[in-house]
Amino acid sequence: MISVSWKARRGLQMAKKTQKNLVSIQLNGTRLELLEGDITELVLDAIVNPANEKLELGTGVAGAIREKGGPSIQKECDRIGGTAVGTAVITGAGELPIKHVLHAVGPRMGEGDEDRKLASAVRASLALADRHGLKSIAIPAISTGNFGFPVNRCARVTLTEIHRYLQGGTKLERVVVCLFDKETFTIFRNELRRGFR
Repeated sequence: MISVSWKARRGLQMAKKTQKNLVSIQLNGTRLELLEGDITELVLDAIVNPANEKLELGTGVAGAIREKGGPSIQKECDRIGGTAVGTAVITGAGELPIKHVLHAVGPRMGEGDEDRKLASAVRASLALADRHGLKSIAIPAISTGNFGFPVNRCARVTLTEIHRYLQGGTKLERVVVCLFDKETFTIFRNELRRGFR
């Protein structure tokens, strides 16, 4: 009979408890992952903050980044001053276990031309990561919180734009689409199964 110590059993229980939904595929030498989890807990080169044009870290993902990363991220954002819808800027990561935060401004639902603006924000994030020599990046479901963008449309636009970007050659080795809850993860997973359009 094999004896398992209390510590080992506890470790196994914790591993099962923290195990999240994950889908991983290879696209032109880059690993694309869909992951259910907290983006602020990932250990990568950078994460994307779904920002507003004034770069004010308010609620949702931005609030979690402010809370866990400390005040230095907001101070850097204040120095930058803002950025337009469809663009992204880079700051340090404060106390987060990553190198940088990329602040991408997605569209507010109802402002018009939302799909193109969201695609531009995703593309700007990936390109900014490449320009800074980053190898791994995590992107949330941009604009689906306070900005009211439908999750199913966000899934289609985000995954299509990532696919397009990775076709053009990149130094990114890993792109994680990090989704906070099971429902959002399931929508993105189903969209991925439909294939890129």
